[in-house]
Amino acid sequence: MVKKYVAAITSLNGDKIGTHPTGEATFTVDDETLMVEITMDHTSPNTQHWMHFHGFPDGKDAQPATIAQDTNGDGYVDLAETEPVSGTTMVPFNDKPEKMDIPTDTYPTSDANGHFHYKKEVPLAEISHKFKEVFNDDDLHLEKRVIYIHGVPESMELPDTIQGAVGKYDQHTTLPIAVGKIKSAD
Repeated sequence: MVKKYVAAITSLNGDKIGTHPTGEATFTVDDETLMVEITMDHTSPNTQHWMHFHGFPDGKDAQPATIAQDTNGDGYVDLAETEPVSGTTMVPFNDKPEKMDIPTDTYPTSDANGHFHYKKEVPLAEISHKFKEVFNDDDLHLEKRVIYIHGVPESMELPDTIQGAVGKYDQHTTLPIAVGKIKSAD
């Protein structure tokens, strides 16, 4: 049985970063694969964009963050501020989502116009096994997740109040720039 999910992706932090990214993600699940396709426009040009679905391991329904989540009042919604409504980072959309290695340099890079297209066929058995290992559940529960697109150029001035460093990657890499709720298309 094939199940399809979609997310309309809209801007987050657009007024601060000077661009309002938009896009769409589709997730098609059959007995063997998870096909992920993400198209984005109006992102920061020539920038690598981390992308993930976020959610709650306990099954709570994740929601997209809005400016209301800017708890420190700096005008930005950073990665840490998304967690109360969106949960934790779960599955990356990089070269090997099934490995669930979040901090890598294998995410898509936008072109000079801020456009990119990502398409990946993920072995369902592998991603389900890894998801169970990490989150104690082998069902991805896509209908309870949100997708985030992250990343602005290193040259962009950002306040020190933005949280979200992951290893060697600073807030330029992890700043959320767009978000969408994943919904069943069936």
